[in-house]
Amino acid sequence: MLLKKQIIFIWIILIITLVGLFITDILLGSVTIPVKEVIKILFTGQTDHSEYFTIVYHFRIPKALTALFAGFALSVSGLQMQTIFKNPLAGPYVLGISAGASLGVAILVMGISSFAIVSQFGVLGNWTIVTAAWLGSGLILFLIMAISARVKDIMTILILGIMFGSATTAVVNILQYFSNESMLKAFVIWTMGSLGGVSLAQLKVLIPGVIIGLIITFLLIKILNAMLVGENYAKSMGMNVRLSRFLVFFSTSLLAGSITAFCGPIGFIGIAVPHIARILFRTANHKSLLPGTMIIGGIVLLFSDIVSQLPGQENTLPINSITALIGIPVIIWIIIKNQKLAAVS
Repeated sequence: MLLKKQIIFIWIILIITLVGLFITDILLGSVTIPVKEVIKILFTGQTDHSEYFTIVYHFRIPKALTALFAGFALSVSGLQMQTIFKNPLAGPYVLGISAGASLGVAILVMGISSFAIVSQFGVLGNWTIVTAAWLGSGLILFLIMAISARVKDIMTILILGIMFGSATTAVVNILQYFSNESMLKAFVIWTMGSLGGVSLAQLKVLIPGVIIGLIITFLLIKILNAMLVGENYAKSMGMNVRLSRFLVFFSTSLLAGSITAFCGPIGFIGIAVPHIARILFRTANHKSLLPGTMIIGGIVLLFSDIVSQLPGQENTLPINSITALIGIPVIIWIIIKNQKLAAVS
């Protein structure tokens, strides 16, 4: 159990790190821009070099904001899934939610030939993309909720979620097989995950979706703490377990669907970050764990984005490659730790 002073110190370090990485993410890129010019643009919105303003305002700031909110959303959705299923390897993909979002986008990109026309409507086009992702993840959510009304075992629901995810992936593969070359290429690039393709107009859609999902999650802190102990305990506290499940699944769909729509499927953040937060805060109480997970998620994805940019180079690595290198060691450590605990018991 950490002392109050230790917790305050950790929060100070996390916030300073988050702000520092956010600023660093804006400062670095394939084009070298003097720090003074970047600061001048950020605080005054003016510069003698119009190209600097375009790069910072239209590319680097949206990318940094996308990394920040994607880190928030994916890490929090992972924490919720691990809590509900009491499974340390659960994440946004565990219920097929991200796969459902991918299906929605795949149908839009590869199944609707008028996608290029739809995208010309500006914000309407952005809303079309994210709505497709929400509908895809919502479809999986509806199927799971329909089954959970009859099935009480949470692990059975987990297995069914994985099966639904596999089924939607199969449908996506069929769409890929029948799609034309240009649409297939666009979708394949999207599946690699990217933070740099989100515009300011798209952020006006992405950020509200993530904020609403986060607000719902923070309102569920007591429910998550109760579900962590067990559903029977939650019932004894007078909670409606089915409604609680629905709210958690809904907020997870909103968070994962919003990010998947614009950034593609980004792996390992949802699984690894909650464990990093548990190690750092040494608690299972969501009152501390939830905001801690959110901030650490932002830090990890901002750091991943900085590394993926290859500062000073024109090329950019797929963000999934960096998150995998960060997340896989954490997952291996979790598996080894659980094996040791099982051996002792």
